[in-house]
Amino acid sequence: MAELLIPFFINIRLLDVIDILLVAFMLYELYNLVKGTAAINILLGIVAVFLVWRLVRILEMELLTEILGAFISVGFIALIVVFQPEIRKFLLLLGTPTFIRKSQRRFLFWKIRYSNDENLDIDTIVQACHRMANAKTGALIVIGKINELEEYINTGEIIDARISEQLIENIFFKNAPLHDGAMIIIGNKIRAASCILPVSKNDELPSHIGLRHRSAVGITERSDAVAIVVSEQTGRISWSKGGELIPGIQPSKLKSLLEEEFNPENGHKPKEQPGTEA
Repeated sequence: MAELLIPFFINIRLLDVIDILLVAFMLYELYNLVKGTAAINILLGIVAVFLVWRLVRILEMELLTEILGAFISVGFIALIVVFQPEIRKFLLLLGTPTFIRKSQRRFLFWKIRYSNDENLDIDTIVQACHRMANAKTGALIVIGKINELEEYINTGEIIDARISEQLIENIFFKNAPLHDGAMIIIGNKIRAASCILPVSKNDELPSHIGLRHRSAVGITERSDAVAIVVSEQTGRISWSKGGELIPGIQPSKLKSLLEEEFNPENGHKPKEQPGTEA
């Protein structure tokens, strides 16, 4: 077996190694752009179709080969249409003078991440939402998971401060300059406030809900983040995940949902369905 592999390694050139590293770098950057978003599912679907096409070619299944081959032949155009936002973001990233400075924590094409065992400060978020609900202070809080939501963070004011109940309430105070928009929390820090989010166009949403609720659904449709909304009119707390909206939840229910998402080892999965306020 080793004798068969020797000619293979002998024929490998330095340019082949560089070629492999460059392709790996591009694939890794593409993954970083789409991870945690709906686009990752589309990407996996395209890869699955390609693998099936290669398999049916090997098995000489002519009809399936022709059908899938026709799909693959126009796949490049489909990729441009489907991944237009991600491609635009990638090109903007390459053309930014600060690209190298932003990438200084990389080793080759692997990003070095410093471990952070600190769990999300759930109690602080719940208490702040409870107090804002009692005061009927409108709020929209987005908490990211895998997707770091950089494109939405850049639309607001960077804060990068540790979570605190007073800071959350001050940001959403109705006369505060940053109250209009979304707060984005990443890794137990308030990364930005007054952020602009995509608005959901889901026709199944109730017609009476406002822009905050539609924005909460919109961001959870496009990423793996969760969103919390406090209604300015009713003071009710709503929860959004995966493009679905659960209106009128109690603070205790909000705490259990957050524990289920971010501290599963400390929380518990509720047996009952999410309840609503009367």
